[in-house]
Amino acid sequence: MTATRSTALLTDRYELTMLQATLRAGTADRHSVFELFARRLSGGRRYGVVAGIGRALDAVADFRFGEDELAWLRDADVVDAETLAWLADFRFSGSIWGYPDGEIYFPQSPVVVVEGTFAECVVLETVLLSILNHDSAIATAASRMVTAAGDRPCIEMGSRRTHEASAVAAARAAYVAGFSATSNLEAGRTHGIPTTGTSAHSFTLLHDTERAAFEAQIASLGPGTTLLVDTYDIPEAIRTAVDLAGPELGGVRLDSGDLVSLARSVRQQLDDLGATSTRITVTSDLDEHAIAALAVAPVDGYGVGTSLVTGSGVPTSGFVYKLVSRADDDGTMVSVAKKSADKVSVGGRKHAVRRLDVHGRAQAEVIGIGSAPHSDSDDRPLLVELVRDGERVHHDTLEAARARLQSALAELPAAARQLSKGDPVLDTVYEQETP
Repeated sequence: MTATRSTALLTDRYELTMLQATLRAGTADRHSVFELFARRLSGGRRYGVVAGIGRALDAVADFRFGEDELAWLRDADVVDAETLAWLADFRFSGSIWGYPDGEIYFPQSPVVVVEGTFAECVVLETVLLSILNHDSAIATAASRMVTAAGDRPCIEMGSRRTHEASAVAAARAAYVAGFSATSNLEAGRTHGIPTTGTSAHSFTLLHDTERAAFEAQIASLGPGTTLLVDTYDIPEAIRTAVDLAGPELGGVRLDSGDLVSLARSVRQQLDDLGATSTRITVTSDLDEHAIAALAVAPVDGYGVGTSLVTGSGVPTSGFVYKLVSRADDDGTMVSVAKKSADKVSVGGRKHAVRRLDVHGRAQAEVIGIGSAPHSDSDDRPLLVELVRDGERVHHDTLEAARARLQSALAELPAAARQLSKGDPVLDTVYEQETP
């Protein structure tokens, strides 16, 4: 069995130099609250989708400094002996609350709240941000694509356009957002996501004729397979495909050209040949806008690659991780916040609900500072307990996350479905704790 790989060095050096300085100053054990949030929605998006919480909790559990990690830190002279000794014994013993996978977030939403000593909270900053900034950006883009696709399925197929580890994470995030399958086998093994795929142009080019290639694929995968028909002449390929597989041909894929007009002509040809149930899948650098434009075409599904795994031009969610409350010398918790221009933060531990009307429609993101907002029976709490006293207590399934997102989207105003840039569809409202 392969040993679990430590996530402890998936971090920035200044996390450990801050740790060293606070250990020397005697402030490392001050009780602290950090929050992960976005000051604004990147790319003019109207809402954001949380993804990566499950992966982040796995990373926290694996955040251990073993002999290899400690030896490297020692050899590279990153921190002193006292800090190395502290790291050798490190186990996160604090608590974490957060918006679960599949929840919707808005500017200033406290997506993750980490509570413990300053030392144990600060060292988690980089790994939490790197996971959630990536996965939530992918999920937000994917959600827009699923919305544009309507009831037509979307397949994630961007593995060849990103880092190999990012490809697996992107497939997970896309599945949370409503994609039906992935081409990535590791995502299938690790996360249980349905996998799909048949052939590329190289398979056709390998054979002496297109007919020979189609014969080989049908012999191997059966007539229900999907044939790639735009290597040479599309009408000829369609005739050959139906001749070989019969009207039971499962599908054809188009990967180039004017997809709207091609889909129409291919649908007509398939129907004329009696293959009325043969599906048409389109690929070729699709994004949410291209998918929306294809709504008028007789298309049965979409395969999305580059645009998905790069967040459709918005590759990060813009999350930051800030100290919002810490213990004073007498143990009293005091609010702290950054006040520099354009990067103002709001101090104090946050609690969040989504304010709903009597019809279940979302009205605002309401954030209580220091205590839960004044609420009525229609408000929906957003934060769930993820880790309690160092022990993970949240174990969600991807199916639950998918259902959560669909429910949350149904609460939002109709403007959430618009693909143009705009303001968030919900305002963020603060409620200050009263003495």
